[in-house]
Amino acid sequence: MEPQWVPSARDIADARVTDFARFVETRTGTELPDYHALWRWSVDNIADFWAALWDYFDLGPVAGEVLARPDMPGAQWFPGTTLNYVDRVIAQARTDRPAIVQVTEGTEDVTETSWAELLAGVAAFARTLRGLGVRPGDRVIGYLPNITETVIAFLGTAAVGAVWSACGQDYSAKAALDRLGQLEPTVLVTADGYRYGGKAHDKSADIAALRAGLNTLRATVVVSRLGNEIPDSTPWPVAADPAGHTLPETETVDFAHPLWIVFSSGTTGLPKGIVHGHGGVVLEHLKAVSLQSDIGLDDTFLWYTSPSWMMWNFQIAGLLTGATIVCYDGSPAHPRPDTLWEIAARTRTTVLGTSPGYVLGCIKAGSVPATDHDLSALRLIGITGSSLPPASSLWLHENTGGVPVASISGGTDVVSAFAGGVRTVPVWPGELSAPYLGVALDAFDEAGQPVRDEVGELVVTAPMPSMPVRFWRDPDGARYHDAYFDTYPGVWRHGDWITRTGHGSVVVHGRSDSTLNRHGIRMGSADIYQAVERLPEISEALVIGAEQPDGGYWMPLFVVLAPGAELTDDLRDRIKEVIRTEVSPRHVPDEILAAPAVPHTRTGKKLEVPIKRLFQGADPARVVERSAVDDPALLDWYRDIRPPGGR
Repeated sequence: MEPQWVPSARDIADARVTDFARFVETRTGTELPDYHALWRWSVDNIADFWAALWDYFDLGPVAGEVLARPDMPGAQWFPGTTLNYVDRVIAQARTDRPAIVQVTEGTEDVTETSWAELLAGVAAFARTLRGLGVRPGDRVIGYLPNITETVIAFLGTAAVGAVWSACGQDYSAKAALDRLGQLEPTVLVTADGYRYGGKAHDKSADIAALRAGLNTLRATVVVSRLGNEIPDSTPWPVAADPAGHTLPETETVDFAHPLWIVFSSGTTGLPKGIVHGHGGVVLEHLKAVSLQSDIGLDDTFLWYTSPSWMMWNFQIAGLLTGATIVCYDGSPAHPRPDTLWEIAARTRTTVLGTSPGYVLGCIKAGSVPATDHDLSALRLIGITGSSLPPASSLWLHENTGGVPVASISGGTDVVSAFAGGVRTVPVWPGELSAPYLGVALDAFDEAGQPVRDEVGELVVTAPMPSMPVRFWRDPDGARYHDAYFDTYPGVWRHGDWITRTGHGSVVVHGRSDSTLNRHGIRMGSADIYQAVERLPEISEALVIGAEQPDGGYWMPLFVVLAPGAELTDDLRDRIKEVIRTEVSPRHVPDEILAAPAVPHTRTGKKLEVPIKRLFQGADPARVVERSAVDDPALLDWYRDIRPPGGR
């Protein structure tokens, strides 16, 4: 397969990652002729790489060792070195461009917040928190949409040295409590509601239920979006009144001091609270945003996301590089399927992030983004959330004026990516261009041996500073160890199937814990989705491979039909044929069934493993936590599906 995009000599010369490579060459005397040589140096010299990154971004003095203990789990980074995330944001303040652009669904309004206004608001909110007795290590939580106030609340919390955690308002009160209720928070920041899909969503009742379940709260701060009255609360304009404020006073904290707590999907019990530190996040996000995505002072960065998802945290990192970030809290497909492209054009976005599902929706709707919208400012399209099919990647390239596509894959666990795009490496359709710098990424077979050009487990063989400081409520580290290190001792196993190709790219095949093991041949579910979901009659698909008590193996494919489509014998035959010819003749499903919808986690992941366990006869109450599912009623529909022969 030929690359769909190849960097020009100008791209390579002007890239920030090239400048960093020259910095390393001068510092070490090592010749680094291309990105892959730089990556190899970065993983062979882990401590030297992160030290070089620290100095390249001029983050201040280092107190002692860079990597005092390299073992995983438990690596110890930059002991004795101090900083604050917000100091890096303050250092980027400027007067020629806004810090944040806010877009609201259903309006043409674009509200700009200058850097001075941002920092004054952060200073004011930090003052309010200190006045409430909030101290370093205390938790401040958000139940908020993706709006400017959410960014200010996070930064004000970080400035104090308190710990931020948030989820979007699409979560019910119970789902929010399952996460935020673990933290014994001091302050709740919320909005009275939000607008999505053309509707106003009043969250007053959920806020009341949330507050009733949080007996440690000292105050509730409310952002008015719908004009509802929330009793016994402080209005946001009072809590973050910028009058008389300029720069925030920041608390200097240790490198590993908790910055935020993000949560796992929580589909099988209470979500895991994943704690990340100030230093690890600053370093990782500067690398990922500035060097890998090449985002800097001239960029406007829009990733369609929610505070429930780590990509919200990732987008905020644009402020660490001096870029402008765009906050949008509405639907990407309302009132038209191409609304996200329209917003990108309106805001002159240069780096746009979205999902494979959104791209596929645009394809099926017949959108032509570059024809219908002025995307002349756009220079990079980021994709994550699931695997991007080659056909979708080619469609993006052809319908956006040749803009390169940077698929990335990582996780909430490291609040970043393990692999993705970089300005100096070609883009191959359906592939991630390269491992990220400082990520000792490999693919292992079952014996723990590296494999190339074949499917293996995604592993990381050396520590990263943004690996979790710890899990919340995991005093002995047992849950943390079991999550990543119980398969290959001392090696991070992420739970994805990948292929490392001969030209250095990475192909992601889906979760390894939902592998389709048909006739001894393993296959990732993503490969089947890529083939089937391109059919115009299919909106979405879910494939399950379930081992049965009698030794059999049942592999059904559930399809959600497009409006007006019917699951006829002819359509079943075409689905089987596309799987047979484009994926594998050994992975043609046993049955093809029409489903009302596919259940997802609230961050958009298909519930493959819980549905598989239902089909194997597990207790539904133990299989999945209903509040963690986007449409819990769907679980009842799948529960009633019977494998051949029943259970």
